[in-house]
Amino acid sequence: MLRLSSTLLVSVVLVGAARAEAPNIVFILADDLGREDCGFMGGKDIKTPHLDKLAAAGAKLDAFYVQPVCSPTRAAFMTGRYPMRHGLQVGVVRPWAQYGLPLDEQTLAQGLKGAGYTTAIIGKWHLGHSAPEYLPTKRGFDHQYGHYNGALDYFTHVRDGGFDWHKDDKACRDEGYATHLLAKDAGKFVNENAGKKPFFMYVPFNAVHAPHQVPEEYMKPYAGTLKGERLKYAGMLAAMDEAVGEIVDAVEKAGVRKNTLFVFSSDNGGPQPGVVTDNGKYRAGKATLYEGGVRVAAFATWNGHIKAGSTITEPLHMVDWYPTLLKLSGAKVSQKLAVDGLDIWPTLTQGKPSPHDAILINTTPNNGAVRAGDWKLVVKNGPDDPDGGEPKKKDGKESVELFNLKDDPYEKTNLADKQAEKVKELKTTLTGFAKQAVAPKAKPKPKDFVTPKVWGEKD
Repeated sequence: MLRLSSTLLVSVVLVGAARAEAPNIVFILADDLGREDCGFMGGKDIKTPHLDKLAAAGAKLDAFYVQPVCSPTRAAFMTGRYPMRHGLQVGVVRPWAQYGLPLDEQTLAQGLKGAGYTTAIIGKWHLGHSAPEYLPTKRGFDHQYGHYNGALDYFTHVRDGGFDWHKDDKACRDEGYATHLLAKDAGKFVNENAGKKPFFMYVPFNAVHAPHQVPEEYMKPYAGTLKGERLKYAGMLAAMDEAVGEIVDAVEKAGVRKNTLFVFSSDNGGPQPGVVTDNGKYRAGKATLYEGGVRVAAFATWNGHIKAGSTITEPLHMVDWYPTLLKLSGAKVSQKLAVDGLDIWPTLTQGKPSPHDAILINTTPNNGAVRAGDWKLVVKNGPDDPDGGEPKKKDGKESVELFNLKDDPYEKTNLADKQAEKVKELKTTLTGFAKQAVAPKAKPKPKDFVTPKVWGEKD
């Protein structure tokens, strides 16, 4: 009995030590951010001093991939699985959707909570609210604050006539500009939880997604150089940058900066590039399979662990954070579903190559793209209806594009005709992914749908 007790004591001590070393995780997600709108990615129009300082303390992720639109990226992050496995590969979870992230998925929040973390989502969920089981506090989050849908009014917190602001999954009537409210709640969460046990704080801002709304004082510095929606967008980004500064300040004042990992990313490339957002020279933008739609501004910072001022050019994907963060936390995860993400910690901290042989950009009934090494294949057969209509082919003729991203990062030269074997190889890879996909869940808005007074509640 004494021997068993000693062994048990050692186990408890080891578990306690592992938890003490597990980092706090602050994961910040911007919405519809242009790749080169922040200073740390080369942007010059808009000042982002807080993001730039945080990025400079860690590693810029130069080839970090997400999904073409927002709900799929969030699903990838929450599960470590490509959205084609959830049926979320086309469009986003609309307000009227009667589905969400499938309930058999184990979320990152659930895994981290099981490892002893206190967990919070402060911002936009966008993974389903048609039934209580889909809401954040039922998916592993101890605390929730913010909204379920995208594109809400930043001041009234209304989307399509329904109120959409919640705290711990109950309607919350806090008044104010959404970005300000999220920053305030994030600071409060840090103050209340830092130093007690590790925390995971996921902050998916609605900024800088339309509607473009911001208090006037944030636009004043840009009134002489920018105009129209671009001017409003600049103010929104400035407000979000300020909010990030407040979050970092809260972490520092709580005395836990040295043991906090910060990650920042956009959920997809910027929409209306050249008009509202700036994706630099990268081709196209949001909702496309080209680099401007899926290769986004991102960085990772952890003092003493990730080299300050570094840039990582290895291709990585949002799905990779799931296994990476769970491993860092010491979580013992029993995931019955296949995980697509891979541990990228050696890439981030030791300069190791990307663990991926191939990264799926997306696969839908009509389209798909995959990257393997420096090569990228884009196959298009016509537009997919984001609201679940029958996919229509333009003329029955398939478009095949092959790019060598090392020599041609801006996808200007299609090498498909000259590299038939490489096309065949990548088509085989893409087809392999496509065969594993489930049907998209997106459906048109029902004719009899009635907007509830409060989203997530039944009238």
